[in-house]
Amino acid sequence: MRLLLNIIWLVLCGFWMAVGYLVAGIICCILIITIPFGLASFRIANYALWPFGRTIVDRRDAGVGSVLGNIIWFIFAGLWLAIGHVITGVLLCITIIGIPLGLANFKLIPISLMPLGKEIVPAPEMR
Repeated sequence: MRLLLNIIWLVLCGFWMAVGYLVAGIICCILIITIPFGLASFRIANYALWPFGRTIVDRRDAGVGSVLGNIIWFIFAGLWLAIGHVITGVLLCITIIGIPLGLANFKLIPISLMPLGKEIVPAPEMR
């Protein structure tokens, strides 16, 4: 089921979302001081490309730098990305077939708001 949802996601919205995050990551990597934001954008792009079967967890080694970076990220990019995910998620949830895709969009909101100090890991198997 995850494979089918990921393929539908990739075709309908995942590819374009990943491209957007990749472009943002490249722009952030141009300046040395914003490289951590660029790396975070690349991680989110990977997650946005294939979200089903993976989840977000806090990194235990994240410190004050991650908190400060997340505040800056939230102000300049995170809020706008989260609003985009909310709007897209609501629009996808209008159709029955789009509900799982809309929920996946909502799942991207926490990492788009505060990507530093987070890690993307395989989701535990459901039985």
